[in-house]
Amino acid sequence: MTGLLVAFGLAIVATGVIWKGSEYLERSAERLSKYYGLPVAVHGAVVVAIGSSFPELSSVVISTLVHQEFSLGVGAIVGSAIFNLLVIPAVSALSTDELEATRDIVHKDAQFYIISVLVLFIVFALGATYVPGGTNSEARLTRVLAVLPIATYGVYVFLHQQDASEYAAPTVDVDHRREWAVLAVALALIAVGVEGIVRAALTFGDAFGTPSFLWGLTVIAAATSLPDAFVSINAAKAGESVTSITNVLGSNTFNLLVAIPVGVLLAGETTINFYAAIPTMGFLAFATLVFVVFARTDLELTDLEAYGFLGLYGLFLVWMTLESMGVIDTVRGI
Repeated sequence: MTGLLVAFGLAIVATGVIWKGSEYLERSAERLSKYYGLPVAVHGAVVVAIGSSFPELSSVVISTLVHQEFSLGVGAIVGSAIFNLLVIPAVSALSTDELEATRDIVHKDAQFYIISVLVLFIVFALGATYVPGGTNSEARLTRVLAVLPIATYGVYVFLHQQDASEYAAPTVDVDHRREWAVLAVALALIAVGVEGIVRAALTFGDAFGTPSFLWGLTVIAAATSLPDAFVSINAAKAGESVTSITNVLGSNTFNLLVAIPVGVLLAGETTINFYAAIPTMGFLAFATLVFVVFARTDLELTDLEAYGFLGLYGLFLVWMTLESMGVIDTVRGI
């Protein structure tokens, strides 16, 4: 019991550290984007998204190198993607009178995000079927396979770079050296917080006899999504709907196409439970389609749609809880 209380306290403190780091990160990223003259869509989809995705990237790196728990990091990425798609837009929509989408968001950012989900699933499938040692239950991921999603993200950055090249930015006076220093401090704080939350999740897993993948899907996913939530909700309150929504899509795209492959590159070769990946990735694909439909309908996320997002995420948590308790067995390996 004492160990659980310590882990619970560690999780709270670590979450607070991540939150504080995300505050510094948001301010420095915004000022740097203005200094370099980036369009608002590029700021949300690339600069802010990559910065606010640092907790997820850290969770993969720390889980893989420090704790030898690659599945924990993958669970955090998939769970974070689901949380980002369903919870953050919902809370953002409820915190403002109007959260508007644009055709560019739906037709470019959202559709490319769908591609990123498919690319990662293809990588998992190739690891299960074509890599020596891969089986129906285990996908073996190699550095060669990791190149595919990273190259796909390169295309994503290229598309946004093309948009930025046509943008005439106003001149803004910013102490960019100071902001880069603040950004570095923010990333360091976030990394420390992620280490704490990973340790807490591993303690929970040992205490309850549940696999690390489950705790990555829930506890770590929610905690590491705080920077994304902080950025998107504040942007929505400030009337910056484009930044609010593109941050979510850009962050998820980075997490799937870069964060997971980085873990593979660091480990050299690793395995993932393919039976567990199939249904959870399937739910992520379904949540993505729901997001696209809601965002495209009148190009606005309404309060009713926001409650629909929250209800769907609640069903996901109930599903994972029943899986961990052994009441149902739809996700093999959990």
